[in-house]
Amino acid sequence: MATAESPPPAYPERWEADVALSDGGTVHIRPVRPDDAERVRAFHGRQSRESIYFRYFSPMPKLSQREIDRLTEVDYRDRMAFIAVLDDDIVGMASYDVWRESNAAEVAFIVDDAHQGRGLATVLLEYLIVAARENGLEALTAQVLPSNRRMLAVFHQAGFEVDSSFEEGIIEVRLGIEPTEAAAAAVEERARRAEARSVERLLFPESVAVIGAGRERGGVGHEVFRNLVARGFDGPVYPVNSESPHVGSVRSYASVLDIVDEVDLAIIAVPAGNVLDVVDECARKRVRGLVVISAGLDELGAEPGSGERLVVERALRGGIRVIGPESMGVINSAPGTRLHATFASVEVLAGKVGFLTQSGTLGIAALEHAHRMGVGISAFVDIGSRVDVSGNDLLQFWDGDDRTEVVLLYLESFGNPRKFTRIARRMARHKPIVALKSGRTLPPEREFVDGGLAAVWPTDATVGALLSQSGIIRVNTPDELFNMARVLVNQPVPTGRRVAIVSNGRGASVLTADACVGEGLELADLSPATIDALRAALPDTVGAANPLDLGWAGSPGEYERALRLLLDDDSVDAAIVVYAPPIRERRADVARAVGSVAGELPSKPILATFLGSEGGDPSVAGGATIPVFSFPSEAARMLGLVARYGEWLAEPEGTVPDPDDLDVDGVRDLVAGVLASSPDGCWLDRDGSARLLTLAGMPVAPHRIVSDVDEAVQAARSIGFPVVLKATGVERYHRGEGGGVALDLHDPDSLRAAYRRMVDQLGAAMDLAVVQQQVPAGADILVGAHQHPSFGAVVSIGIGGVMAAANPDLPVQVLPLSDTDAHRLVASSPVASLLEVEAPDHVATRACEAFLLRLGALLEHVPELADLLLNPVIVGADGVWTTDAWVRVAPYRWDPSPAVRRLS
Repeated sequence: MATAESPPPAYPERWEADVALSDGGTVHIRPVRPDDAERVRAFHGRQSRESIYFRYFSPMPKLSQREIDRLTEVDYRDRMAFIAVLDDDIVGMASYDVWRESNAAEVAFIVDDAHQGRGLATVLLEYLIVAARENGLEALTAQVLPSNRRMLAVFHQAGFEVDSSFEEGIIEVRLGIEPTEAAAAAVEERARRAEARSVERLLFPESVAVIGAGRERGGVGHEVFRNLVARGFDGPVYPVNSESPHVGSVRSYASVLDIVDEVDLAIIAVPAGNVLDVVDECARKRVRGLVVISAGLDELGAEPGSGERLVVERALRGGIRVIGPESMGVINSAPGTRLHATFASVEVLAGKVGFLTQSGTLGIAALEHAHRMGVGISAFVDIGSRVDVSGNDLLQFWDGDDRTEVVLLYLESFGNPRKFTRIARRMARHKPIVALKSGRTLPPEREFVDGGLAAVWPTDATVGALLSQSGIIRVNTPDELFNMARVLVNQPVPTGRRVAIVSNGRGASVLTADACVGEGLELADLSPATIDALRAALPDTVGAANPLDLGWAGSPGEYERALRLLLDDDSVDAAIVVYAPPIRERRADVARAVGSVAGELPSKPILATFLGSEGGDPSVAGGATIPVFSFPSEAARMLGLVARYGEWLAEPEGTVPDPDDLDVDGVRDLVAGVLASSPDGCWLDRDGSARLLTLAGMPVAPHRIVSDVDEAVQAARSIGFPVVLKATGVERYHRGEGGGVALDLHDPDSLRAAYRRMVDQLGAAMDLAVVQQQVPAGADILVGAHQHPSFGAVVSIGIGGVMAAANPDLPVQVLPLSDTDAHRLVASSPVASLLEVEAPDHVATRACEAFLLRLGALLEHVPELADLLLNPVIVGADGVWTTDAWVRVAPYRWDPSPAVRRLS
């Protein structure tokens, strides 16, 4: 507690956060302040005698001023207290006090009787644990009455090591707070469930109010109200209109506060200037969720976006989550809900596809297209400006939603890419995610040139890496988005790329085969047994081969027999059926035949092309739905994409290593020293770059900078022959002395001779030269890294040395970099074959992957490393050596928020 001689401790705003609770509602968590005294007094006065006794071990009907002061005046270090606030009322409080000369602190909790069972105590404990850890504590302790089972459960379910003992009628609990994987996983899982539940509250309301429901047709609010009623919402719908007593022949209310019954969801479609007042009324009404259709909220704030933030801040303080603003609404086709809360009069089939969009205009068109194609929607959400509920929240919900089997995303931007990646990687293992991401034509994020080498970081390549590493299937058009949904909902994911083709025309067979090869698929090599079986089952005029051409007279029965035999072959992973109607149209019969095979052999996907048909009309037969496309290229495109997804599923999930010998503190000290003298950042010199990489455990070829031939000889003797001699003043190195590099200098005489020749040829470029140890032979590799402002660190690899400028588009991977990611990065790059030439037993490849993993760990620990260009990195059977490095250090946007559960 502050004395008259010392100022009061500064209030740590960094701890303030809105948090989703286990029931999906929200509260605001923050440290207690001295001005909370009256709130604490009122909070205590509302509690039951049992809750007070559990907290204080005595009746204590009132708190004295001294007790109030002790609870509200803390130093945020040895004494810490957090409160949970709903509107302006405290609904929970937790604190710790450090024991004298101890590394442990005693904790105490009390949660409002009306809010118990919502997970509040668990959230408050999570905050206390992180605060205690930051302040150097090693454990928390508590005295708990045996009858206080809820509090005992909070400690045991936290995920940390718990010891307890019983003495004199009190249970003494000791909670270790050392971070562990189990504890982190428990916290993340609680946050996931809470965020999913908060979305569920929005999509499964039992009552809806439409605020701003006008009387006239065509108005946004009126159409939302009409759609809710006409589409059969399974609950009451309340129109709210302050100027009319009825809307659509239904009694209306002047304010949401006038509705007697509870309101779960409010749709806000009022002018921008009225939105804040409406949100405040919804908070007082205890509405559980908002969908804000209103637009133009910038007029509510002084800066762009501040009006939207004001709306969301007020809603969250009232325990309400928000979709929007500028949302076209939400749809939930669940039979017990049938929520059509949008102004768009579109027909939606109930189904298994969750669809998120950031564009209302595209969303309407996409829903109409989905209906034409026969794609059923489980839930549709336009997140609008996504100031609160984001794609990450929807993914958390759909991850555990049994009605949703496939998720479609139309994305214009990412709210929190790191969290998005973490959620998507987990979810895509059991539920496919398909994304249409706009912005392929965005310019490169930045370009830098140093040492004559250019590095470009294309934004779309980075987005592509983020999506592919997460297992997300990326498509190029809305049509492909729903075509992929048809495939994934109705067909299994193939385990390989080997395709069998069955058609009734040679031209169609060739066209399909070309399309498959163009999409990275392979024509399956049929086994001799399958070829013999086909010859026995089909007319002599049919050649037993792949593609299999049944001829224009091919019957439904022949299609069925051929397809069954092909899919029975272990060398076939999938099949494409092509039917071109001959003189006698037998489309329906062929469809039934193909469907019956799919029903009997459900483990391999079948896609069909009925030339001249409407591609959106799937053929249903034999208990299976076969996606039908208008042209073979469409079917091949979808099968190629889903085959790549199957390969991702087959990959190991991978681990992200953290090398023990990486001197993180040393690197941070070096970087801090650089930024102290160059606050805006700078490029390190050759010695500084080498020192930094050495601290990171990334071998750098020893070198000396010299100014004359005698210094060069002395440096070579110190380093050890053989050496390399380099000019520092050339724009770009080329092979040979005229290009600025002399190799294989094994003694002083050869070094002196090379030095003199290079001075004669290069002149001032040799005013300063570099003598460097010649490392063992290997492949010349370029390795680049960059801290992207939106996606975090990215790493790239390509051909190095004098060929570096020939790299057209380097493959990119986004951090965190797992061992699987590193393997994929090397395998997809042009250096893969070079490494195998250097060491056919994969030694060089594994060494290169380990180097990339170490670089990834370095970038994770020290984000101030803004750019790295290492060229060449020599990789061979004897290891990895960096010979030239350019490193740029720059201030990083440090996030002061502690690592606790919070809404984005």
